[in-house]
Amino acid sequence: MTPRFRQLTAVTPRTPPSLQTRIFNGLIRRTGRRLWAASASTDAGLRTFRREISVLRTRVPAGVTLRPMEFPAFSAEWVRARGADDSKVVLYFHGGGYFFGNPVMYRGFSWRLSAATGRPVVMVDYRLAPEHRPADALEDALTAYDFLIGMGYAPSDIVVGGDSAGGHLALSVMHTLKRRGDELPAASVAISPWTDLLCTGASHTQCAESDHLIPAAKLKWLGTSFCADAAPDDPLFDPVRGDLTGFPPLLVVSSDTEILRDDSRDLVARAGKAGVDVTHREWNDQAHVFPVFADYVPEAKAAIADIGAFLRSR
Repeated sequence: MTPRFRQLTAVTPRTPPSLQTRIFNGLIRRTGRRLWAASASTDAGLRTFRREISVLRTRVPAGVTLRPMEFPAFSAEWVRARGADDSKVVLYFHGGGYFFGNPVMYRGFSWRLSAATGRPVVMVDYRLAPEHRPADALEDALTAYDFLIGMGYAPSDIVVGGDSAGGHLALSVMHTLKRRGDELPAASVAISPWTDLLCTGASHTQCAESDHLIPAAKLKWLGTSFCADAAPDDPLFDPVRGDLTGFPPLLVVSSDTEILRDDSRDLVARAGKAGVDVTHREWNDQAHVFPVFADYVPEAKAAIADIGAFLRSR
């Protein structure tokens, strides 16, 4: 399976978007973005959108194994492509604004990530808003990480990754581990990370029309509600304010037309100043978290192959 991905790496970040991508971008504008934009900015609105979007399903090919993992407060799914090296693992946090998303929706991505990296992927089904807060998601993420350590994995055997809100969560885990004095994982991957929950970057305005998936006003309302009454040193702000010194190699994947463009650019700039080995792949006119949509667009497959190459080299 991995060689098939490698053949797609001729698609590069600055290549004009493919026909499949242009068609897909128009489709998700008329469906996902429109549905979110029309939802009410209330707890009930979040629940309604989550219920409507949760019908999405993706399949996995023969040879991929899926194993559920149950924890007291949440669950996870262990995804293993054929030939994966069980001595290493990817701990991954899905996106969804901290209020929707689950491992089932992400199977089309997670099995490909396992194949490209040559290791199993643990997709965490952390607790979601509005019933829970991002602090609960961080607690779940740390529980999953500590569970892997308890299984016998060394930090050097673990990669932490996530997209959108999951990217925020992955970075929050790294900051928390650093505060605990723990050894950090071998590397980290952040796909279109939502680093600044207050949405202060210029791209939240500049890309409000060009973003194919996220309605800017809805994300700002959501982030502001999460941060209401939060202290300046709250872990919610770690990804955008925290000291990145000592972080392991970091790969950031994003699009130049999404509202979170500047979240990625700021993260990369701060990581570089902190001495982190950071690589940034900013793709041309792709949807927010486009690698997740690998069932539909070739650039997503190429980006996953690039993630695999990044991690294998480290």
